[in-house]
Amino acid sequence: MKPYFVKTPKFVQRLFPKRTWVFPYNENKVYLTFDDGPIPQVTPWVLDLLKEYNAKATFFCIGDNINKHPNVFKRLISEGHSIGNHTYHHLNGWKTKSEKYIDNCDKFGEILKQIQNDKSTINDQQSTTNNLFRPPFGKLTSPQSKLLQKRGYKIIMWDVLSADFDSQITKEKCLDNVLKNIRPGSIVVFHDSLKSEEKLRYALPKVLEFIRDNKWKCARIKCL
Repeated sequence: MKPYFVKTPKFVQRLFPKRTWVFPYNENKVYLTFDDGPIPQVTPWVLDLLKEYNAKATFFCIGDNINKHPNVFKRLISEGHSIGNHTYHHLNGWKTKSEKYIDNCDKFGEILKQIQNDKSTINDQQSTTNNLFRPPFGKLTSPQSKLLQKRGYKIIMWDVLSADFDSQITKEKCLDNVLKNIRPGSIVVFHDSLKSEEKLRYALPKVLEFIRDNKWKCARIKCL
């Protein structure tokens, strides 16, 4: 596993000031985010747990997973969570030409429109309109970033990385990564994926308990 920051340094945030890394700390809110779903093996369990703690979150979904599992996606929307574009095929921006990358992001948007128009999948009271985007792997070139921002997307990064994706760390270390670094205003990254499932199932309940004990609120990221 290549090196990565668990707590995003301030100098990195200053290098990319047009990307959102953290929110104001004075509202006692934290922002849990889940990348790479929705999938039936993990996402419903996450939703059950969030409901138990009266918590809202933001899901950066892969378009192909939405297409494969529309009923899981429907539940995510109906329970009041935010969604964001995570590309259609989970592309690495550093390894993908800008035109192909943007086309893949647009394909995600097309899937949302299809679901919104399908009355058997989503009702009139629910909305899939969003302008949130997170690059898979956190990797995005400057030209890609500018093109996405020109389309109205708000690029949401993070200041706390659970590293639940890292096979070389323990589930206890994953939990420690979050508990030692989360603060009011933090944007925390988890993954509702098979790769991360074991660590997620261990860490998430304890993180939610920690948040509740600190009297913080788990809030979704609203379209900006």
